[in-house]
Amino acid sequence: MSLMDALNRKSGSVQSVDRAITVLEFLARNGWSGVTEVANELGIHKSTAYRLLTTLRDRGLVEQDAATEKYRLGFGLVLLAQSVTAGLDILRCARPVCERLSERTGETVTVAVLEDDDAVVIHQQISDASALSVDWTGRATPLHATAAGKIFLLHMPEEQRRRLLSEPLPRYTQNTIVEPGRLLEHIQEIRETGYAYTIEELEDGLNAVGAPIYASGGAVAGAVTVSGPAFRMPPESVPKVGRLVKEAAAEISRCLGFKG
Repeated sequence: MSLMDALNRKSGSVQSVDRAITVLEFLARNGWSGVTEVANELGIHKSTAYRLLTTLRDRGLVEQDAATEKYRLGFGLVLLAQSVTAGLDILRCARPVCERLSERTGETVTVAVLEDDDAVVIHQQISDASALSVDWTGRATPLHATAAGKIFLLHMPEEQRRRLLSEPLPRYTQNTIVEPGRLLEHIQEIRETGYAYTIEELEDGLNAVGAPIYASGGAVAGAVTVSGPAFRMPPESVPKVGRLVKEAAAEISRCLGFKG
């Protein structure tokens, strides 16, 4: 394939995505609509509109009335919106709690959620006294080398965990746990203590303690973590910080409707 062919193909793919989004926006405004109406709105041939609508229908993003053959938005969009709403709910509940926890510990507090195979930070609160200045918001972090990630590893479906641990685990420091068996034994401690921790496993000189955030139905929705330099958060401080993190996580969980 030539460079020009590749560019044209990429351009066509982007155009298809743009058209699909335009179809969803049109249906959001107009409700039940036929292929001709969609084609006229986009200024495209009816066959192209039909292919777009069929693809969106097959993915559950639009639905088709069997009698009229018209289309409207589907419930697949509701599922996508729920994941966004859940993240927004966690942020709403977590912000004031994280601010207090950061002030109490004098360290950086983050909230992470599981996205695919990574722990993604969605909120960060940096204490004025904190020695850390890196903004982790929006960054994906490895599951096996972070406190939040270990929580997600413990609570994720067995099939997903087995798949992740069957792959080579990157070593970030000499303390990173890369042996699957040892890692499994380590994360089982979370069931007993209620918190996870890392001792210089992602970065040299950085320790962290995290606890799970539960949604109203009892599933783990995220994790709140306190991170700090090893000289201020030595291993012997882990139980004390763990208690504080668990209290914060429990408060956020109650805000989300968790009754446990």
